[in-house]
Amino acid sequence: MTMSAQVSVRTASHFRWVVVGLIFVIYAIAAADRANIGFALPFIRKEFAMSNTEAGALLSLFLWGYAIAQIPSGLAVGRYGVSKLFSRAMLLTSGFTALTGLSSSAAMLQLSRFGLGLAEGPLPIGIATTINNWFAAKEKGTAAGIFLSAVKFGPVIVPPLAAVIVSYWGWREIFYVFAVPGILLAVVWYLLVPDRPSESRFCSQQELDVIADRTPNDPAGAARATSDFGLLDRLILARKVTTPLRTKAEVFSSWDIWGAALGYSFQLGISNYLLAWIPTYLIAVKKFSIAGTGVVAAAPWVGAVVGNLVGGWMSDRLFDKRRKPGMMFSALATAGTMYALIQSPADPTAFAALLFATGVLLSIGFSAYMAYPMGLASKKTYPVANAVVNMGGQIGGACAPLIAGIMLDRYGWGSVFLVMACGSAMTFLVLTTIKEPLAAWSEE
Repeated sequence: MTMSAQVSVRTASHFRWVVVGLIFVIYAIAAADRANIGFALPFIRKEFAMSNTEAGALLSLFLWGYAIAQIPSGLAVGRYGVSKLFSRAMLLTSGFTALTGLSSSAAMLQLSRFGLGLAEGPLPIGIATTINNWFAAKEKGTAAGIFLSAVKFGPVIVPPLAAVIVSYWGWREIFYVFAVPGILLAVVWYLLVPDRPSESRFCSQQELDVIADRTPNDPAGAARATSDFGLLDRLILARKVTTPLRTKAEVFSSWDIWGAALGYSFQLGISNYLLAWIPTYLIAVKKFSIAGTGVVAAAPWVGAVVGNLVGGWMSDRLFDKRRKPGMMFSALATAGTMYALIQSPADPTAFAALLFATGVLLSIGFSAYMAYPMGLASKKTYPVANAVVNMGGQIGGACAPLIAGIMLDRYGWGSVFLVMACGSAMTFLVLTTIKEPLAAWSEE
């Protein structure tokens, strides 16, 4: 590269978007590692003779490990930074994915799934912290939407790929194949992404100024005034926050943080119920073929990719960094789609369309749950604040598959969809009690 070309790179880089692209790929693979058991479950149950309740418990073990890891991961990232933990967590995630395929007993399956949850737990905290450090306030919702669309893109690729693997080999090979990419991506992340953009050789000063929200007229990067949304601001309890949560004690005593965690708990519970049980529902109730199940089971996650991207853009641009409108709309709309699924159509095309709509509406608010604590906490305490919200979500996600399994053994599929509809309505009620923070401080 010539000297002039090097200067050009240093004066006009956009490396933060490369970082978020890498985040998308990494977490799509991580999401696939957790989702692949949903497709393998009917075959696992044949080999290990599990009831619905036992299968639900197996599905929940990953999520309990994941939930338990959140706050320790937030504390560790806040103290040591992302780079020292992230790649190691990715390597462990791949290891436990492969161990699932090697399982020779139900107990070994349970151990591998719980270990996978513990191993993967630091990844969302590291990614959320990276987004908070690498993006300007007006871009954080969009970046969070890209990240969370990866969470749903993983389940998109699982059913068709897993169907091919099972057709040619067996259910164990699903886990062997999915373990490989994480090892390679761990090396890529370690080499390319430092904790802060100022430490990156790929970021120009111009890009650093954009990230810090600095302009020639505002070199300190003071907080920008937000638009007045009138009635909407009154409905969502919008308040200017001039002092962020600067200590862990302040984070743990904030109802706004815990309220967001509770709302996320209900919503992620619905998402994980769909992820865990829809393939079984399609095969056992709708009598779809393996190939048909692979296509239809991907529909909610295709919709979720769209919903996360649209939701992130809406919270940044349409609502000027307000996060609650998307969260509240998503909760009400999802209650409606869960009720609609009680009388789900038998036609595969119509059912896939309903699942696609469910994925879109459920996911519009998801990126806002990650961006919401950014308006309340300092960059130092954000990893812990995000960990609390994510822990709440993962506990709900862990409970939902097990509750669904117990209900299926006693009542049936319609009752499960009805409970999920009520849970989403509860999310809306909880969200009405927390404020919408309009951040009014400057922080390097």
